[in-house]
Amino acid sequence: MVDVSTKQVTPRRAVAAGRVVLGGEAFQALVAGDATKGDVLTTAEVAGIMGAKETSRLVPLCHPVLLDAVDLKFELCDVDHAVDIRAETTSVGRTGVEMEALTAVAVAALTVYDMCKSFSKAIRIMDVRLISKEGGSRGPYLAA
Repeated sequence: MVDVSTKQVTPRRAVAAGRVVLGGEAFQALVAGDATKGDVLTTAEVAGIMGAKETSRLVPLCHPVLLDAVDLKFELCDVDHAVDIRAETTSVGRTGVEMEALTAVAVAALTVYDMCKSFSKAIRIMDVRLISKEGGSRGPYLAA
């Protein structure tokens, strides 16, 4: 693990995003609330928050971070039969929260897959990426 003991304690914020392409049947089931496992997006939100909180247990050598907030947003794209996921994580500490934001998106996306897989096995999880980060000695990052 990297030694962060000499780093300054600063406010940290990260935003990550990803997409789950469901296909027509699975997307319509999600929209109609017909998934047999229940409310897909509410469950995915809780799963994403839990994933963010457990990041250091899931990703080797990742520091445990005391999160101040984890916020997930879901947007449905009718044209592509997709769910766009966005996660924002915040903390005050010596190391950033981008891994927590990325983990939140990935776990939320996996939850959408799991809850919709009875309709299609061709569901794709795509474009999980860091959008922005703030705080720390390296300064802000904003994806191009």
